Amino acid sequence: MGWYVVQTHTNSEAKAVENLRRQGYEVYLPQMRRWRTHARRRELVTRPLFPRYLFVFFDAERARWRPILSTFGIASLICHGEKPSVVPDGVVEDIRRAEKGGWFDDSNRVSRLKAGEPVRIACGPFADLVGQLQSLVSDDRVRVLLDILGRRVMTVVKLTEVAPA
Repeated sequence: MGWYVVQTHTNSEAKAVENLRRQGYEVYLPQMRRWRTHARRRELVTRPLFPRYLFVFFDAERARWRPILSTFGIASLICHGEKPSVVPDGVVEDIRRAEKGGWFDDSNRVSRLKAGEPVRIACGPFADLVGQLQSLVSDDRVRVLLDILGRRVMTVVKLTEVAPA
C-alpha cells in the first residue's frame, strides 16, 4: 500500500477528487492559499499546490487500480513501465505537515519573514540574488537591501517574489 500520483485534466482537480472518493479511494490534493487581484479587488483564493496533480492511496498489488484511468477528470496515472510509480515513504506526510503549518500560504508569508533576515529574490531582474529584508511596504510589497557590484541598493519587490534564503 502506498501513495501514487495521478495527473488530472486542466482545472479538473476537484472533479477528480470527488470521483475518486466516490469509488472508495483515499485522495490527497495539497493546496495553497494566495492573494489574487482582479478588477481592483484583492481576495484570498485556494489553489492546488501542484496544478493537475494529486495523490491517491491504494495497494497496487491487490487493488484494481485500472478504473482510476477511466475516472472522470483523470488524464493518467504516473507509471514506470506498466506499473504505477509509488511515491517514496514520508513524502506525502511531509507535504501534509508543511501544508498544515502554512508553508504554502502566501496569506501568512509576512508572518514567516522578519526584518533583517536574508531573503532570495525568485524572479525578475534581481532573480537569485540574496538580500536582507528591511520592511513591509504594503500588503504585497517588501523593501529588500541588495549588494550589487559592491554597492548596497534598496529595492521594493512583490512579496510573492521573495523567499527565505
